[in-house]
Amino acid sequence: MKRWLPIFLLICALGGGAVWLLRSRPSAPQPQPLTVLFTCDVRGRLVPCGCFTGQLGGLTRIATLFGKDEAPDELRVDVGDAIAGGADYERIEYRYIQEAFAKMRYAALNVGWREAGLSAAQLREIKAHAPVPMVSANLLDKATGTPLFDTHKIVRRGAWRIALVGVMESHGLGEALGEGLAVEEMDVALGKLLPKLRGQADFIVLLAFADEAAMANLARQFYELDAILGGKVQQPSQKIVKENRSVILAVTNEARAVGTLNVRLLSPGKIEVLKGEVTLVSDRIPQDEEIRALAVAYRDEVRKTKLAIDDPAKLAEDMVPGVMATAVYAGTQSCAACHATAMKTWQGSGHARAFATLVAFKADADPNCIACHTVGFATVSGYRREFGDAKLVDVGCESCHGPGSAHVEQRRGGGEVTAKFHPVGAGDCRKCHHGEFSRPFEYDKFWPAIAHGKEPAAKGK
Repeated sequence: MKRWLPIFLLICALGGGAVWLLRSRPSAPQPQPLTVLFTCDVRGRLVPCGCFTGQLGGLTRIATLFGKDEAPDELRVDVGDAIAGGADYERIEYRYIQEAFAKMRYAALNVGWREAGLSAAQLREIKAHAPVPMVSANLLDKATGTPLFDTHKIVRRGAWRIALVGVMESHGLGEALGEGLAVEEMDVALGKLLPKLRGQADFIVLLAFADEAAMANLARQFYELDAILGGKVQQPSQKIVKENRSVILAVTNEARAVGTLNVRLLSPGKIEVLKGEVTLVSDRIPQDEEIRALAVAYRDEVRKTKLAIDDPAKLAEDMVPGVMATAVYAGTQSCAACHATAMKTWQGSGHARAFATLVAFKADADPNCIACHTVGFATVSGYRREFGDAKLVDVGCESCHGPGSAHVEQRRGGGEVTAKFHPVGAGDCRKCHHGEFSRPFEYDKFWPAIAHGKEPAAKGK
């Protein structure tokens, strides 16, 4: 009996130690819900343009839709193409858009094609001051071959670690890619990155600026991807797509639609899909005043800023060398003496008050708006912001018919009039009457309100 006592005591000690270890080990995180709210293709829409009532969209409304305070089980991200373009005023506007994302508690911003149209130097400057982390695993500094942005960001929701990884499709980008940049194939970049995320993240959400086929292909290649949010698509998703171990949902449409993905985090790499939907950003949603103030601040800044589009010499750089313009813009009043009937029709139309609508919204110095409310803006002889309301404002005769100086000079000279205008058709109207900038455009219904043509012959002739 004495011989077995030490063995018995050892067994008790080992058993007690095992119980202590089991009790002291942290329990596995409990399943929890997660709601991902996401945007894509905002394309500079801080606010709806305001040309008419009933317009959808705008970050001002998305902010109201999402709410000011992010819930503990919520995640907000943007998939790319938040910037409108590469012009200096569009880069200024992008700063305010990023501020809006920060106020809306976004966790990460993926880089899309429009952002990738900027130069490497411009993107470094934007990255340095970005109030929300920007991610892209496959947009590279061409000189070094290294990612220009962080490849991913890991955030916590409850006890769970979620990796937000950004990529963009390379096919079709071509010459639109900015100076000093290169794009690695998405599967190559993910093949290098995803193994490194093992042990760092419990779930992986891919922000993919890519089309439906490319997203499905990535899901088939990489089982590590729990959710893929897009993207570069023709229209928002009609329903959730399940591919391999991933769920796929996409939005687009210039800030007029947002996506919501509701899941339950069960265990690392395993989720339960509860719901996925796309919501239209209705005009019934009030505009958030804090975000609207950013739009006002942007317009105040561009009003005071000398822009490239203000310099005729800069505009002349885009002209074909050796080709001289046959006419310049003469102004609507130059047409009045010979076209009195057409002038009367114009004066009774909304075209004659187009610039006043910009003044009412304090958008009369915003290059995003001016082109469709003045004559010839962004051309050498057309409207310039320094003119204010002095000349070439409103949608005038030459907005549709083209520069008229040669025609006016010949008519006034009394000789043969050889300077003619091309016939105006629906295509000319659609330069401005499209998308959010117009009510649904039907030429046959719109034309009667401005119908005009040759002047009636004088009596007795």
